[in-house]
Amino acid sequence: MSDAFTTRVLNVATGSSEAIVDLTHECEAFLREAAGDRDGLLNIFVPHATAGVAIIETGAGSDDDLLAALHTLLPADDRWQHRHGSPGHGRDHVLPALVPPHATLPVLGGRLALGTWQSVCLVDTNRDNPDRQVRLSFLG
Repeated sequence: MSDAFTTRVLNVATGSSEAIVDLTHECEAFLREAAGDRDGLLNIFVPHATAGVAIIETGAGSDDDLLAALHTLLPADDRWQHRHGSPGHGRDHVLPALVPPHATLPVLGGRLALGTWQSVCLVDTNRDNPDRQVRLSFLG
């Protein structure tokens, strides 16, 4: 296969608490190697049933606001039918319906075409799984 399609898997340690992990720098580093100065698409995919990908502002409180909103929408209590794991873990399995496990973003001249304050983030509310994989794929 030509270099029109390239994939890399990142291993991300999210720890034992809910986390929003900024992956923007890792995405940019991948594109420097995979894209060169070409245009194309970057696909970010999290192959997990309890995590998602969000394009949000970080560092100004939006990441904490997202976790707070998820607590409101998906409380960690015993209402969930999916009951294995930590109390309220069933909500983690509903998360990908609200924060999808993928995003596809434009790449222009080998650079991620994000808005000024946008970042690529892994959203992980599952405290039972501290290790995640994120698949980055560039299609030029």
